[in-house]
Order: sequence, then C-alpha cells, then structure tokens
Amino acid sequence: MDYDAIILGAGGAGLLAAATAGQAGARVLVIDHADAPGKKILISGGGRCNFTNRETEPRCYLSQNPHFAKSALSRYTQWDFLALVERHGIAWHEKTLGQLFCDGSARQIVDMLLAECEAGRVEIALSTPVGEIGHADGRFQVGRASAPALVVATGGPSIPKMGATGKAYEIAARFGLNVVTPRPALVPLTLGPDEMLFRKISGVSCPAVARVGDVAFEEAALFTHKGLSGPAILQVSSYWAPGETIALTVVKDAAEMLRAAKRRMPRAHMKAALAERLPNRLADALAERIGEPRELGSITDAELGVAAETLTRLTFRPTGTEGLAKAEVTAGGIDTAELSSKTMEARRVPGLYAIGEAVDVTGWLGGYNFQWAWSSGVAAGQAIAGQLGLPPASIPSAGGR
Repeated sequence: MDYDAIILGAGGAGLLAAATAGQAGARVLVIDHADAPGKKILISGGGRCNFTNRETEPRCYLSQNPHFAKSALSRYTQWDFLALVERHGIAWHEKTLGQLFCDGSARQIVDMLLAECEAGRVEIALSTPVGEIGHADGRFQVGRASAPALVVATGGPSIPKMGATGKAYEIAARFGLNVVTPRPALVPLTLGPDEMLFRKISGVSCPAVARVGDVAFEEAALFTHKGLSGPAILQVSSYWAPGETIALTVVKDAAEMLRAAKRRMPRAHMKAALAERLPNRLADALAERIGEPRELGSITDAELGVAAETLTRLTFRPTGTEGLAKAEVTAGGIDTAELSSKTMEARRVPGLYAIGEAVDVTGWLGGYNFQWAWSSGVAAGQAIAGQLGLPPASIPSAGGR
C-alpha cells in the first residue's frame, strides 16, 4: 500500500494533479468519500461544464495575496487546457465573455480526466472516508495507504448536497496551517422586508451593471423571492461584505431616455417611459420607487434628472447571502502564505500540498475557478514528480506516457 502520492479528492483539481504526477511515473492513489468522481463538474454550466475562460488572468481572482495565483496560471494556461480538451475530441463553444462550454455534456470532461488518470496508472478509491491522517518519518498515512506526498484537493464546503465538506480546513488544522475564514462566494444576496417591492417581482431579469465599492460587473441581474441573483449579482457577491450596499444601473442613459420620452409622449406617465427599456413588472416597481405621479410633460428636465438617478444607481443593502447551500464556490480557505505559489506545497510541512478550492484563491463566475483547479493541480503534480526525481510531466494528453 505504498505510493508516491496520495491525493484527497476526486474533483477537477485532484484528478488533473493525479494524472500529471502519474504520467510522469509516480505511483498515485486518489481517495474520495463520494461514490463517483467529478460530481461538481457534472452539474456545472447547466450540465455542459464551463471548463475555462479565454480571458483568464490573475486579476480575475480574489485572495489575501492577489499575486499568489500568477505562477500556476502562467505555467498551465487556459490554452493548455483547451488543447487537452481538443486532443480528446471534445467539441466546445464560446458563450459570452470568453466562457467556454462543452457542446455535449460535462460528462465528457470527467471522462477525459479519468482517461488521463488511467494513462498514468492512477488508482482511484471511491466511497472511501479519509479518517485520521498520520504523519511520521516523512510519510503520510491515510488508512492503509502511505506516501511521502499528500495533496489536499477536497474543495470547499459550498453545495453540501453534492457531498462538499470542510475537510480541507480540518486537515489544515491538523498540520498547523492557517485558514482564511471561509465564506460563500458567487452566491445570491438576500433582501429585508423593506425591499418587498422588489421581492414581488420575483423572476424578472434585466441587463444591469452591479457595483459594490470600486468593483463593477455588467451582466444580467435577477430579482428573486429572497432578494437578488443573476450573473452580475453573483459576481459582486464575492466582494460584498455585510453592511455594504449594492448599486444597480438598469438604464445607463436614463436622463437622456426620460427627456426623449417626454418629448415623444408628454401625456404618458413614468411607467410607460420605463417600459420601453425594461420588463413591464420591473418598470412598474421602479415607477413606484420613483414615486412621480405626473405626466411626463409636467415634469421639468431637472426633475427627470433626479428620477434618472434611481435608474442609474438603484441601491440595496442586502441582509446577507443564501449561504453555502447556494454558493457556487467558497471564498477563503488555506492561507496562501502557508504555500509555495510555484509548487502548492506547504512551506512548514514538506510533502503536504493544497490545490483548487481548498486554497484562498477564488475566481470570477465564468470558468475561472475551473482554470484555477487545472493550473494548481498541474503545479502540484509536476512538483511531486520533481521531488521524486522523475522527468517533469508534460501537459497530460491522450495516450499517456
């Protein structure tokens, strides 16, 4: 039961790390408590897996150390992973904002990773609880398996119904590694009873610019029975802190739009002008929020300018988030100060590695978190091979060694 590396977690990061080390010649065991590999991959992107993003760069990631992700991302890029996808004959397409998806099913990505692991003769033990981890004489003991390298690829606790846990943080505590407080990210925000006006239009979506502090994202915003969601809201949620306000711009040129409507239809009311640009139910709610009962022709241009401010800066103070159950990822995690940015190895515990969502690196919505999984996984896999004196692994490809 001796191995060169034991990898905890059969998700994207763990499987690509295993394939990389295995194809270099390392004896690798992957352990996961789930009954199937890649469960989060299978549900991602509406079942088609948004597997990377053309626009991936370090600025698209949150971390206490914004520079940490640079090394891994530069050495295994989105283009490297795309080349792997194409080698496996997986058809793909680009949606908006550089997001790349499978034409078929997310199952193709899981099958690709399993094929890469098979090419590296990786053993995968599913439905296997990790239990206590021993560490003595430079080796890690997990059950009956022993190895000089242990990779924590157990992810974060977001989406617990998929089997996600905080195991990575327990392991960090076991070895004395600091953890940046985990919190839900890419998550819907909740509103209080004072915003019932907008909760009444649950299901309405519109293009918007969402802002929190100096951060802004332009995508769709969705009003829900609990509060706010949609891509624009999920993006800013990663930057939002309790007590802060969220601002939405639903009509960028609102003042000009209202003045033009006044000239064209002076007998109309505010709702009619808004309904030209916005869904009817949202136009109703915004007209009520503005509270202007007069016909447009009776309103001065200056007053229209004041009304326009509601459309260009519609503010909300969320009461919280919908939590880890609805969060796409977990922000925070094992402190990057504890790890080498080149190898993902713990500085104070030789042979211990942490990758993927277990680490305090969180990407934007749109394939960025998968790319971090691939990049950090390859970094750890190559480092393990190097520690064993094996030739550096090339980018995993069909056909293996």
